[in-house]
Amino acid sequence: MPLPPGPFVRCGFSAALLLLGLMFAGITSTGGSEHPATAALPAAFSDLLPHFLVEPEDEYIVKNKPVTLSCRSTPATQIYFKCNGEWVHQDDHLIERTVDPATALPVMQVTIEITRQQVEKIFGLDEYWCQCVAWSTTGTQKSQKAYIRIAYLRKNFEEEPQGKEVALDQEVLLHCHPPEGVPQAEVEWQRNEDVLDPLSDPNFFITPDNNLVIKKARLLDTGNYTCVAKNIVARRKSNSATVLVYVDGGWSEWSKWSACGADCSMWRSRECSQPSPGTGGKDCQGLDLQSMNCTSEQCPQTVSGAEDVALYVGMVAVALCLTLLLIVVVLVYRRKKEGLDADVADSSILTTGFQPMGIKPSKPENSHLLTIQPDLTTTTTSYQGTLRSRHDTAGKFSMTNGPLLDPLPNGSHTLHNGKLNSDTTEFVSRLSTQTYFKTLPRDVANTSYGTFNFLGGRLTIPNTGISLLIPPEAIPRGKIYEIYLTVQRKEDLRLPLAGCQTLLSPIVSCGPPGVVLSRPVILSMDHCFDACLDNWAVRLKKQNYEGAWEDVLLMGEELVSEPYYCQLEAETCRLFTEQLGTFALVGESLHMGAAKRLRLVLFSDAYCSTLEYNIRVYCMDDTQDVFKEVMQMERQLGGRLIDEPHVLLFKDSYHNLRLSIHDMPQAHWRSKLLAGYQEIPFYHIWNGSQRYLHCTFTLERLSLSTCELTCQLCVWQVEGEGQSFALDFNIAKDTRGLDSEFLLMDSNATALAGPSAFQIPYLIRQKICGSLDAPCPNGADWRMLAQRLKLERHMSFFASKASPTSVILDLWEAQHFHSGNINQLATVMADIGKQEAMIFLVSDGEC
Repeated sequence: MPLPPGPFVRCGFSAALLLLGLMFAGITSTGGSEHPATAALPAAFSDLLPHFLVEPEDEYIVKNKPVTLSCRSTPATQIYFKCNGEWVHQDDHLIERTVDPATALPVMQVTIEITRQQVEKIFGLDEYWCQCVAWSTTGTQKSQKAYIRIAYLRKNFEEEPQGKEVALDQEVLLHCHPPEGVPQAEVEWQRNEDVLDPLSDPNFFITPDNNLVIKKARLLDTGNYTCVAKNIVARRKSNSATVLVYVDGGWSEWSKWSACGADCSMWRSRECSQPSPGTGGKDCQGLDLQSMNCTSEQCPQTVSGAEDVALYVGMVAVALCLTLLLIVVVLVYRRKKEGLDADVADSSILTTGFQPMGIKPSKPENSHLLTIQPDLTTTTTSYQGTLRSRHDTAGKFSMTNGPLLDPLPNGSHTLHNGKLNSDTTEFVSRLSTQTYFKTLPRDVANTSYGTFNFLGGRLTIPNTGISLLIPPEAIPRGKIYEIYLTVQRKEDLRLPLAGCQTLLSPIVSCGPPGVVLSRPVILSMDHCFDACLDNWAVRLKKQNYEGAWEDVLLMGEELVSEPYYCQLEAETCRLFTEQLGTFALVGESLHMGAAKRLRLVLFSDAYCSTLEYNIRVYCMDDTQDVFKEVMQMERQLGGRLIDEPHVLLFKDSYHNLRLSIHDMPQAHWRSKLLAGYQEIPFYHIWNGSQRYLHCTFTLERLSLSTCELTCQLCVWQVEGEGQSFALDFNIAKDTRGLDSEFLLMDSNATALAGPSAFQIPYLIRQKICGSLDAPCPNGADWRMLAQRLKLERHMSFFASKASPTSVILDLWEAQHFHSGNINQLATVMADIGKQEAMIFLVSDGEC
């Protein structure tokens, strides 16, 4: 049985036996006090393992005050503390021995102190922890680990509230992001130094991310608002923000008309008194006195004669006839124009082709389907909207070189194929006064936005796997929406998890909430589980306005009547939704076979001038957004990727993750790790609340001239799957940091509007839908298209839509935007027997 380090270990095994004998005899003394001999121990004592009556708890070191950790166990002959894998010397233990009067078993309590200096000595990315190990004659037991952290609270707020002037009854949103601190700071709000309590005044609401919402501004809500952050270390106050609630004047009801006077007129009046303008509000607009002609006995003028009435009737009749004639002419003109457009559209579909932007198809086998590309860039749609400059993959163009919107004589604008402005800062400032801006995140770096109409479009957050497809006709005709897409930081947005629940996807927001959609949009995001619904109960969660999370869908049990529907793929979830908002996937394992995918990534310093050399191992959810964040962080630290990432299936077996390093050339290198391996607790990984976990291996070369490093780094789950990295590289040869090749920079625009967002042109899409929507006796319709595209599981969902083909094509567009093969889709159409609807391919020579 291994014993903790101390003087009795150095004396040999006989000394240890002697010490145990003294303990059983009851004559061992600690702290200078002697205990009398105890009565003979119960016979059952030899069969009992020690169990803990008191275990160490997590503690925070405030300033320089040490913390005390305690353990109490029975029956125990020894108790020692172990901190960060090393035994605490026995001289640092304060030991107290007693006997339980009820059972006559020995009870032992041990106390140690941990100082700030001890915690600060732990250099690297690990946390400082301690646990107790208790011995009895039968065996040993370990207590839970207690983590000791240095408490602090920074001085500067990350975001402070800003003053506002608001109208009476308007909603007010004041932002506050408290300073960084450990433990995390609690936030309260003050108005004129008085603490606000939403329970006593329900007009106030504090959101989960600490923002203050005044639901309806009242005159008494005028004042200075302060955000206060506090934890066990300190209390910080933000700068005060002045909220001024003003009242615009309203007109009272009109008075009754006066009697008709001698001037053949009568009048009525109203006053700006309901309410009267106050605190800088605007005066009433409009007339406060109104008059009109009248006739009476006092008026010298007489009523018009019969001949005047006949004249007025004749004029009205002529006006009506001219109006009817104009309506007939317009209808005839439109009917002729629609017939002409239909002829042109049909002929263009059958005689021209289309090559989507940035995609070059391979040489098709069906040479008789090859045609040339039509010029769709001149197709315009008139709508009212704001001007945006046109973007291209090569860079930005001014309005004079390539406008996205050209003015028309009637003051409206036209939308051309093109990419939208992705100036998120301008977007945030423009929306700062809108009521739905409160749903936007603070992290504008991971946000994309665009302005869209009925032609639809696409939003993408590069290198995250997150996109939002807005199909044609999803936005009602005549409407213009400015839509945003963002990935939330998990530490910024708390998602409560219960029991064995774990977060399986990024937290994604799209908005503004409440917009009216005619058809579902498709939100695509990565997930990190084994995609086997037999192992999981996966729920789609949506955050409501109050900040609470609601279950809106159980995956695998979707109802076609609900506004949400999911297509689950090996690494991606595609959500059909008719409502925008904040979404996340949360899973609960049904048995121990359920597994999450972890991405293992190794980094080291690009430049090393000392004997020590660090290798950092990240264990993160296998989603692109987390990988992107780690890559960006390592680039700032000057790190370099030293091997290709590996994927590990981490099962719900309650076993920890272990990491070890082996096979280093002992003549040149040694590991400074005292234990044989490092370990990450199971629950730290499983709940998914920490974006990326990492361990650091500190190696030491015996000479500065040593540059070649070969070793084996292993990562495995206890009694589970493992991965190994065979490292062999020169630490001095390549001193470059991470470059764009490793960062996988996505050159595609973050926002595309209109036809450029889709591979299938709008007119050809309409032709396909018209050809396949109608049921065919031989099954050559949308059902066969779904089968050929391996989407037959969703037949009932497609059948519930007005145009099943359109929804299938929406899903195909969402799946194949970057890697789609138009030729493959054309082959499927030909197999169905509908090749006349897919005459839009081009060969390599015609591109």
